[in-house]
Amino acid sequence: MNTYELIKKKRDGLALSRQEIDYLINSFTDGSIPDYQMAAFLMSVYFKGMDARECTDLTLSIVNSGATMDLSPIEGFKIDKHSTGGVGDKTSLVLSPLVTSCGVAVPKMSGRELGHTGGTIDKLESIPGMRTDFSNDQFVDITNRVRMSIIGQTQSLAPADKLIYALRNVTATVDAIPLIASSIMSKKLAAGADGIVLDVKTGVGAFTPHFADAVELAKTMVGIGVGAGKKITALITGMEQPLGRAIGNAVEVREAIDTLNGKGPADLRELVLALGSEMLLLSGVAQSRQAAKEKLKAQLVNNAAAAQFKAFLKAQGGQAEVVDNTELLPTSRVVIPVEAVGSGFVQGINAFEVGMATKILGAGRQTKADNIDLSIGILLKKKVGDSVERGECLAHLFSDGDEAKAKPATKRLLEAYTISPKAVTPPRLVLARVTSDSFEELT
Repeated sequence: MNTYELIKKKRDGLALSRQEIDYLINSFTDGSIPDYQMAAFLMSVYFKGMDARECTDLTLSIVNSGATMDLSPIEGFKIDKHSTGGVGDKTSLVLSPLVTSCGVAVPKMSGRELGHTGGTIDKLESIPGMRTDFSNDQFVDITNRVRMSIIGQTQSLAPADKLIYALRNVTATVDAIPLIASSIMSKKLAAGADGIVLDVKTGVGAFTPHFADAVELAKTMVGIGVGAGKKITALITGMEQPLGRAIGNAVEVREAIDTLNGKGPADLRELVLALGSEMLLLSGVAQSRQAAKEKLKAQLVNNAAAAQFKAFLKAQGGQAEVVDNTELLPTSRVVIPVEAVGSGFVQGINAFEVGMATKILGAGRQTKADNIDLSIGILLKKKVGDSVERGECLAHLFSDGDEAKAKPATKRLLEAYTISPKAVTPPRLVLARVTSDSFEELT
């Protein structure tokens, strides 16, 4: 095949065959196609798009560029959840043990922070002793013993995706829907679950801030999953303000444990129940969303989900006692109150700005090799719709005491808040559902 001709074909808006896509991906992965030609191809996709069949073929080609996880030794139906990334999104820490406590296996591979959003692996590593670096056999063994495991993404899965993403990142092609969808789904398919529930974020703190783009992305990913023979559903959820009140690592683990113990914030609980209901439906454990939700609520009330989290922590070397005593988690040197400069009602909290404030404070990396202080973070005392008086505390900053970081973080956090004289209603959280055969906006 001729790379030039394939670039030209896509540039002219024509569909590529599975064999042509395989050739491009395999040749780029083994170094036969130079960066500049792959960059031209990616730009052609950015402007001309791909149809549903091409998106599936592209994803499967990326999957087949490396190893795949064999989860067949894990007993029963295996379900996974993926979030496109949000601020304060500690959902997996609550959702995985909750769904597992209902009898479903949840083997999960997760990542670290990306941009202004946090990563599940970083959060878990704030638990003393916690390990996330297990082999495939160990991953399977832990899941069979405690019905869940969360480990870091391995370098051998979908290597073509890493090469392509690095090129997208420097050629202004990151936000092409076919390329976003194939990147996400290649890793999910390579991870080997039977079913997948997607949490596609939209709003100022999401990578797809516009609702229409989030819908397109959700439909594309669901189409890829169906084309690959998976059971799959996507929820489109709001990310205008941070999820919950905690943003950071140890502070988010603390909030996740509070939720498992029945004391967490209402929006985090709402999202967990919505995503968990879809997971139980796909798994066949429940026959309706209402039945699934009631089952999940019962597992929170009877502490079964908290007990499951303890078993998971113990299996992966973590200090399970943190579930009963969150004071065992890392604590910051300094707590800085951030006071409101006006009175009224919180009209908005820019999730992106809060994520960046947390990163400036020291909870995120400036370079890939950086170590992060897992105790650092932000705890919001006021959310959208809350009343506030001038001088009242809007948030607490958990700091290492470095004023050079604390001052700009405080400024950015204050700028993230909009205070209005009129009362406002908090934004809806769960906005729409996409399945293999339907799209439904939720009210």
